[in-house]
Amino acid sequence: MIVATVSKKSKDVIRRSRNAARPRPRGALALAMLVLAGCAAKKPPPPPPGPAEVGVVVLRAEPVALQTQLPARLSPFAVSEVRPQVAGIVQRRLFEEGSVVRAGQVLYQIDPAPYAATVEQSAAALQSAQANVETNRLKSERYGNLLKTNAVSRQDANDASAAYHQSTALVSQQFAARRSAQINLNYTTVRAPISGRIGRSAFTQGALVTTGQADALTSIQTLDPIYVDITQTSTDLLTLHKALANGQRGRGGKAFLRVSLVLEDGSAYPLTGQLTASEVTVDQTTGGVILRAIFRNPDGLLMPGMFVRATLSQGVPRSGVLVPQSAVARDVKGAATVMVVDARNKAEQRPVETADAVGNRWLVTSGLAPGDKVIVEGLANAKPGAAVHAVPAGSKPKPAAPAKPTGK
Repeated sequence: MIVATVSKKSKDVIRRSRNAARPRPRGALALAMLVLAGCAAKKPPPPPPGPAEVGVVVLRAEPVALQTQLPARLSPFAVSEVRPQVAGIVQRRLFEEGSVVRAGQVLYQIDPAPYAATVEQSAAALQSAQANVETNRLKSERYGNLLKTNAVSRQDANDASAAYHQSTALVSQQFAARRSAQINLNYTTVRAPISGRIGRSAFTQGALVTTGQADALTSIQTLDPIYVDITQTSTDLLTLHKALANGQRGRGGKAFLRVSLVLEDGSAYPLTGQLTASEVTVDQTTGGVILRAIFRNPDGLLMPGMFVRATLSQGVPRSGVLVPQSAVARDVKGAATVMVVDARNKAEQRPVETADAVGNRWLVTSGLAPGDKVIVEGLANAKPGAAVHAVPAGSKPKPAAPAKPTGK
């Protein structure tokens, strides 16, 4: 009995020692770690962020040369359609198609033979008329003397005087006939009426031409100088005239009349032109007014019918305020607004009115004044009424301050 009791106690001791040697559960370990974390010192909250940094431009008043670009077409300075003034057979063509000809240069030769014969015939008729004048003059003088002695009747004397005057009139008539025949003979040599570039010939050697025919022999166009016909709406023209009358825009002297061109391929024409005239009526179908400028064209680069874009001055405002286009926002109705920094260094949304685009800036007519700070960078961070830190636009951002170490 004693041996059995000892053996049972030994088993209980061994079992408790084994339980003590087993590892503790994870839940207890996690609970201990939470207790330790709660006992540790709490970290301070991060400092509140400072005002948002925005880039601004300071507006200033400046004279602004306003320009506008309008569509335009080129037209020749002068055009002449060469037509025959006498009928006949074309014997020769004396020019090269597409070349430059001078006024008075011979272009065609029409057969002159029939017209030369007419000149000779009229010259002979003139000589005959001149011979009759002398005979009739002597007869009229003789009858006048005989009438004094009543040797001839008054009627015979009057007839002799009338014959004399008729013969002198016939001489004048024959002079005119000979001159007309000579003019027609000269017209058989077709000359260039103006200087310019000549086109292709519609008639060849041996062709029959007639007086007053509908088809021209060829055409000549004066291309140096050359006209540029610019289309501007009547509304814009009225606005410009009112602005000039109110003194809002000065003419700027000759700069107001200067015009430059952009060609069809996008390149700029090297020479500038002058605005010379304006149409006096408005096109009822388009509502546009034609303005005409004149350009030198020494190299023949400009050709009639070519489409170009003309840039012309529209005056110089006496005081203009320009704002970058990137700073202007528009709502669904098209109203323009900008964000400015007020005297309290807070962002303020301000409505503005814009007029013309000058490069990459808008001309502002109301809403802004010289000295205003307009936000052009960091607009996403600028909320109306929020404090901002204004720096000049284009400045490099300041490096972030290093984080301060936290104490235990």
